[in-house]
Amino acid sequence: MNYVERDSFGMYAVPDSDGPGPRLMGADTLMGNDVYNRQDEDLGDIKEIMLDVHSGVISYAVLSYGGILGIGEKLFAVPWAALTLDTDNKRFTLDVAKERLEKAPGFDKDNWPNMSDQTWAKEVHDYYGTHPYQAP
Repeated sequence: MNYVERDSFGMYAVPDSDGPGPRLMGADTLMGNDVYNRQDEDLGDIKEIMLDVHSGVISYAVLSYGGILGIGEKLFAVPWAALTLDTDNKRFTLDVAKERLEKAPGFDKDNWPNMSDQTWAKEVHDYYGTHPYQAP
């Protein structure tokens, strides 16, 4: 399901920017959004949004990949900066080959990493070629 279909308040009915897509989006409408790569391969969907409470910045989207009905799925913390909103297809794009995602640092639903650990964060950002947000 995409963010427009999940919009129970009608917040996307009125455009709020000159660019593609809304500038501000409800976090709940992003949950369950599909993520594809540039080769149009399905990489999974967003299960959770991780917000840095001190800075007010979204740090990661937790992406679910594989499995059937949640069984056997692998979770990945994808830096928010690695995702792009595809307004034409109403989904997100992650510029990573499916084979590379399968080898990415991931975890299962019962064994979440400490996402505030800077060593872990560096590993994830290095893998996706992004930089952690630095508060001013």
